Amino acid sequence: MTKVKIDPGICGLKALVTAQADDEEMTVRLKVNTGCKAVQEMFETLGDTFDTYELCLQKPGEGPLYDYAREHFPVHVSCPVINGIIKCAEADAKLALKKNASIEFVEG
Repeated sequence: MTKVKIDPGICGLKALVTAQADDEEMTVRLKVNTGCKAVQEMFETLGDTFDTYELCLQKPGEGPLYDYAREHFPVHVSCPVINGIIKCAEADAKLALKKNASIEFVEG
């Protein structure tokens, strides 16, 4: 099991994500706790279990979460939550190493 905390910034709608990959079934189950209504509705619609490769091994902006967001999310392309969810899933499925990522604003 892998857990990540995602702080998307100014909206304050943090997310706690848990991923549990099943190597035999080639699936990953996601649990996402967040105050973001758009993300909550996405998982209510799509469910919590995904084909690992379909979720994680796509070109940027593609795959089931981005496909859903493209149609249903408010306009906010820079939100890091979907990327963080996928990063959690790929780390648990051993498709990537566990390493923190960040975005920091630098003055000057």
